[in-house]
Amino acid sequence: MNQATHYQAMDDSAPSELQSIIADSVERLFAEQISPQLLAHFDAGHRATALWQQVVEQGLPGALMAEEAGGSAASWLEASPVLRAVGYWSAPLPLSETMLASLLLARAGLEVPDEPITLIQAGRLGDLTLTADGQLHGRAFNVPWARSSQWAVVADGTGHVALVDLRQATVSLEAGSNFAGEERDSLHFVNARAHAIGHLQIADVQEPVWLFGALIRACMLVGALESSLDKAVNYANERAQFGKAIGKFQAVQQQLAQMAGAIGAARMATQVALRSACDAQQAEAGARSTLAFDVAVAKICAGEAATLATSVAHQVHGAIGFTHEHTLHFTTRRLWSWRDEFGSDSQWAEVLGQAAIAAGGKGFWAGLTQRQF
Repeated sequence: MNQATHYQAMDDSAPSELQSIIADSVERLFAEQISPQLLAHFDAGHRATALWQQVVEQGLPGALMAEEAGGSAASWLEASPVLRAVGYWSAPLPLSETMLASLLLARAGLEVPDEPITLIQAGRLGDLTLTADGQLHGRAFNVPWARSSQWAVVADGTGHVALVDLRQATVSLEAGSNFAGEERDSLHFVNARAHAIGHLQIADVQEPVWLFGALIRACMLVGALESSLDKAVNYANERAQFGKAIGKFQAVQQQLAQMAGAIGAARMATQVALRSACDAQQAEAGARSTLAFDVAVAKICAGEAATLATSVAHQVHGAIGFTHEHTLHFTTRRLWSWRDEFGSDSQWAEVLGQAAIAAGGKGFWAGLTQRQF
């Protein structure tokens, strides 16, 4: 099933022409260029520089930006096949982060660098502060792809968005990585200065990097989940035991059915969140939206599905699934990593739980049905 068909199955309407073009182009590119050899090369410490150049040539980093800013003017729904493909193909690129960073910079009226850009939400994963005049001080942990990026978008909780040069002398870096070997570095800012600072206007969004970061991770998780399911089903149909494929055994079928059900729930929850993101970008300032609720649900469903799917996939594959030579680990290591980034499922569940408690008995049902705790 190609990506355009896949997303038509997810949605209750046919994909737009732009969504189909994006889905077909990214599917073709990643299917041709991403191989076990490329992923093993990345694991050995080599960046996928040539693949990044091809991604740039297709204009994918600017997919969410308006045309006047040099982008494709795609909506979140139209650009979502890119995020899904990053997960499905385990693309070792800072593509999702650059897409979001470019959108935030453009919406804040700032110039967008033509290279990888990382993301930091001030006050999350560290004590970094951003002042109104663009001064930064403190630490930021688990910053994605910081070593590969000269620039970072830093957002605070008051609507300020800053473009920061990470190569300035007042910024130091300590290298780190997640389970998938992707860069997750620590940065220390000592009275650093922003290259530019602007104000972001998106209705009812206080922490844009944290909230939209959770959305892009949910999309990537859905792609990786679908990849893990495809691998498990294919292996179950190929591996024979006691004279027949193990996929014919009821116990294995039940596990795969549970896995598929959890993935379906994550896919639909993410689709709802993508629709809310489209609505939030078009809403007037001060308007209430369901975006925070929907993103929380999407990240919870995707994270819980990742926990189940990795367990089932490795059980179905047996011992071979744990070997470095098999390709399953490229997917499961990313599932284990991404489920905890920009808030784990338990952290987002706590957010919803605290909001429901605060709403009280009288406000619970209204908040639940209106998705606005």
